Amino acid sequence: MKYKQTKCSKTLNRIQFNLMLISVLMVGISKTTIAQTTGTKASNNLAPKELPGKGLKQFDFFYAGEAKARNMYIIRGGKITWSYIDTVGRGEISDAILMKNGNVLFAHQYGITLINSDKKVLWKYDTPEGFETHTAQLIGESHVVFVQNGNPAKVLVININNNKIEKEFKLPFKSGTHGQIRHARLTKEGTILVAHMDLGKVCEYDVNGKELLSLEVPGVWSAVQLKNGNILVTSNKRFVKEITRSGKVVWEYILDEIPDYKVSSPQLATRLPNGNTLINNWFNQWDSKLDPSNAPVQAIEVTPAKKIVWALRSWTDPVNLGPSTTIQLLNDTNSLEKVHFGDIR
Repeated sequence: MKYKQTKCSKTLNRIQFNLMLISVLMVGISKTTIAQTTGTKASNNLAPKELPGKGLKQFDFFYAGEAKARNMYIIRGGKITWSYIDTVGRGEISDAILMKNGNVLFAHQYGITLINSDKKVLWKYDTPEGFETHTAQLIGESHVVFVQNGNPAKVLVININNNKIEKEFKLPFKSGTHGQIRHARLTKEGTILVAHMDLGKVCEYDVNGKELLSLEVPGVWSAVQLKNGNILVTSNKRFVKEITRSGKVVWEYILDEIPDYKVSSPQLATRLPNGNTLINNWFNQWDSKLDPSNAPVQAIEVTPAKKIVWALRSWTDPVNLGPSTTIQLLNDTNSLEKVHFGDIR
């Protein structure tokens, strides 16, 4: 005997089905809401509460960064043992190098200054109106090589004893002075690596401006030659890579993939003697307000296997370091001082 549904039973079944569907949907929505809430909470944490390593005592280091104030520090044993606080200048410190003799050369957007350990100004260069300089390096005791952004962008070498320009050549560039070039470094061969942030490439030039190498690196902020001849680059696209001169990537660290950390603004990376890589994490004081209860790390040390073994977070007194750009270990000066540019030594 076949069962024949009545109009009433059909209506009842439909109501039961709808109620069951609503129940399933509500469970799904509830689970999604919980997952989203949990995910949002996790994503808002800029770094773990407990960090690996020994904090400020991990290394003795020299520190400077792009900030509203032009501050530089030397940290020894976890404490500030030297500081330079510029309260009258203008611009931001994009590059700074501590020398063995205690002198510091730093580029600060509208000029370059060389000071000694007593903070006396030994030499100073002011950029012409409409130009900026964000990177500079000493050659021996008498010369400074630097890049000047503007129209045109240039590499210049100045004799600091008489302020005469001894070398000068133009660089390719796009419009927009501030975003052209942030970093350049001399190589052991006596050439210069220039990180063309605006063009998205790293170029190597000889002392006469001849281009010897060009590698595509989108958003490149800095480029330095390693001992093995490869080039370590950082990018505002949030990655750090070691690449060969042929452009092959032999190591890369994608910062968006780091669990538990937000390293959103790398600028400089340094390969340490132990093979690890030190990466800074800049904080933009102009666009963001720091939350001391949820502050980002200022640097991380990463193994070749991409494990974070040290993280620096020091935003409060007595050691409030501020935003980071340069973190130079105190035992790492030879690679920055024993340089030449062509026949200029």
